[in-house]
Amino acid sequence: MAARPTVLIADKFEASGVAELERLGCNVTVRPDLDAATLPAALAELQPEVLVVRSTKVPAGVIEGAASLRGIVRAGSGYDNIDTDAAAAKGVAVCNCPGMNAVAVAELTIGHLIGLDRRIPEQDAELRAGHWNKKEYSKARGLKGRHLLVIGTGAIGTEVIQRAKAFGMRVHAQSRSLRDETARALGIEPIEYTREALHRALPDMDAVSVHVASTPDTRDLCDRAFFGAMKPGAIFINTSRGDIVDEPALVDAVSARGLRAAIDVYRDQPSEKQTAWSTPVASATGVLHLSHHCGASTDQAQLAVAEEVCRIVREFRDHARFVNVVNNIEPASA
Repeated sequence: MAARPTVLIADKFEASGVAELERLGCNVTVRPDLDAATLPAALAELQPEVLVVRSTKVPAGVIEGAASLRGIVRAGSGYDNIDTDAAAAKGVAVCNCPGMNAVAVAELTIGHLIGLDRRIPEQDAELRAGHWNKKEYSKARGLKGRHLLVIGTGAIGTEVIQRAKAFGMRVHAQSRSLRDETARALGIEPIEYTREALHRALPDMDAVSVHVASTPDTRDLCDRAFFGAMKPGAIFINTSRGDIVDEPALVDAVSARGLRAAIDVYRDQPSEKQTAWSTPVASATGVLHLSHHCGASTDQAQLAVAEEVCRIVREFRDHARFVNVVNNIEPASA
């Protein structure tokens, strides 16, 4: 039992979460300025048992040099910014906060879906530039009755499905864990979990939204064959992880096949909160809406994530074990 765990928060974190950790008796240090280069020195100086991060990268070298570390908590659902194998080899548990930001990401997804259909950013830009072009922008198809394919039916995908159905969309879904009874309960059409079945379904879809974790099986899931199978002019949205998408293939599909795309995550995106950065996706010719990996960035979501981080730390304090462990560390032995 850890009476007063030492916690280092190496990212922006809700003040209410910091206050709760302190109320739990933790020794808390908040250093949102830290990154992969400066994190090792902070770990050596503060000797925390628990490290909390959001976007800060925690590579193998950082973990291997952290003598005191017992657990790393990702204040969100995805955890590809943490080397989970290196953590497991050192006996360090990696935990996440699944589902806490699902509504926020679903809301951004639906926002992009509507924005792509009605071309809202383009309309805004033309009007601000002094152009009245109602003829061009009176061509939206509308969402009611359109076919939406949701790839991944975890917490986020399920929230997207519920909102899309409220717009009267006909929803199809593919997921490793999707069962027929779940599909019936959600009122959706399941697609067999193979790439062949996925590619067969794509030509009938008016929109596709991706909500899968980054794994060896899903990397480059959306490649040239994927985009080549999509209906010309269809909508594509990725709010999951950057390496799911072959970005050059997407750029070509937007330009050559008239796909409308919205991207919230990118390959090799910076871990800094603010910096100069460019991506080839931004120069694509066609309708492509971009956002700053901000799907989970609502006040509601961050409060929920902070509460879950506190629950994970409290469990460690009271029972010397971690919950929501995603690497090969048994919770009882963490």
